[in-house]
Amino acid sequence: MDIFARRGTPVRSSTRGVITSIRDSGLGGRQVWGLGPGLERYYYAHLDDWAPDLDSGDVVAAGTPLGTVGSTGNAKGTPPHLHFGIYARDGAQDPLPRLRAGAASGRP
Repeated sequence: MDIFARRGTPVRSSTRGVITSIRDSGLGGRQVWGLGPGLERYYYAHLDDWAPDLDSGDVVAAGTPLGTVGSTGNAKGTPPHLHFGIYARDGAQDPLPRLRAGAASGRP
């Protein structure tokens, strides 16, 4: 899902986990991949930049800064946004219900 925000808005980890990859390639441009509970993979793409000192293998808590909103990769020329994905063993999951549940609970 695409979450539109001002360029430079902080992007934070949605869950605890381990950073598995930090790369600048492909459709996602600057991106961070994390592995969270239940072996779900979390994808944060089109970042303008990564958080300083963020490295693959880092253990992160929910709310840990990962980078900033941008428009890299195939998002060049579009309004800045975060492309956020969750991938489980059975494929892509819709992040929206989880984001709504978090907002309703008052969690960051």
